[in-house]
Amino acid sequence: MGILNVTPDSFSDGGEFLSTKQAVERGSELIADGADILDIGAESTRPGAAAVSAEIQTERVVPVIVAIRHENPTVVISVDTRLALVARAALGVGADMINDTSALRDDSEMCGVIADAGAAVVLMHRKGTPLTMQQDGGPMYADVLKEILDFLQERRDFAVAAVIPAAKILLDPGLGFGKRFEHNLSIMRHFDRFFELGQPMVLGASRKTFIGQITGVTAPNERDAGSLASAMHGMNFAHQYPSAVLNLRVHEVKGTTQAVQVLKSLQSG
Repeated sequence: MGILNVTPDSFSDGGEFLSTKQAVERGSELIADGADILDIGAESTRPGAAAVSAEIQTERVVPVIVAIRHENPTVVISVDTRLALVARAALGVGADMINDTSALRDDSEMCGVIADAGAAVVLMHRKGTPLTMQQDGGPMYADVLKEILDFLQERRDFAVAAVIPAAKILLDPGLGFGKRFEHNLSIMRHFDRFFELGQPMVLGASRKTFIGQITGVTAPNERDAGSLASAMHGMNFAHQYPSAVLNLRVHEVKGTTQAVQVLKSLQSG
């Protein structure tokens, strides 16, 4: 999953692809580099970010989807949004999937929009809101893995009950979304536990703060090597499960694609 943010304030690439022309050029570059999915975001969900209205998100994302779909009819287009109005507009002009960081909790109409469109959905664990989730150092957990696993299973079951087929549901433990440093490390060290849920997983470690905390690298766009190590760590866990599907949500697609190709070749013998 290649990340394409059409926002002025995303933590890593905010403001770089604000115009439709810039966004389409970047999307085409990500596809050429090996992205199977473009995940387009019109609202920053970084810690401390304020909510963006449906109208502004729609204005940002719809022209980009239309242009990318015209040039790339087969690429899977995902839209990172928590709002049903944005999802409806995006799916109506060619998007295939909604990446909902609230796991269908922030907008009661989101389930119906996704089900009616026959779209896929990413359900992510998040404790708090983007504005509050890292306040006072972040939240506490009695058992971070159990709480996230239970949450993802409950959200999966909720979506299925809302007539979204299980085959179209992806799960994401939400690295950095209401997590302290030690919580992110626990998720990464025990990522194999999430494959036990039986759903395709999304690993969104790319350029996250925990990589900077490990390495001392403060600039997010200089954390691609650490991001690649995190991605390969997840791939090694996925290899233990014959039916596992792992989607790597990354900023730097070209290097990740090459690393995945090499690791898969080595694992296959």
